[in-house]
Amino acid sequence: MPTSIITTDDLREFKTELLEDLKKILKEQGCQSEQKQWLKSAEVRKLLNISPGTLQNLRVNGTLSFTRIGSIIFYNYNEIEKIINGNQINNQKPHPSNLQKGKSGL
Repeated sequence: MPTSIITTDDLREFKTELLEDLKKILKEQGCQSEQKQWLKSAEVRKLLNISPGTLQNLRVNGTLSFTRIGSIIFYNYNEIEKIINGNQINNQKPHPSNLQKGKSGL
């Protein structure tokens, strides 16, 4: 088996190729990584910045539906997103030109 000598330039070239390959892989995975569809309670609490009691209240009053498998409760991310978007409040005051005479617009 013939021996080959590896030079510093060979190692630099290998390093450059390896880094480029890793960047390519990470970029592809970054594009493919999507939000998980099902979240556990701790993930939902962290996402919404709420306490365990608040999350329980959201379940009990029907605001947030869930799926229980054994002792683990799962929440659908898309539903959480819909609830958040559906409860947006616009606190901007109406522009004076849009108000009708004698009405406050509130």
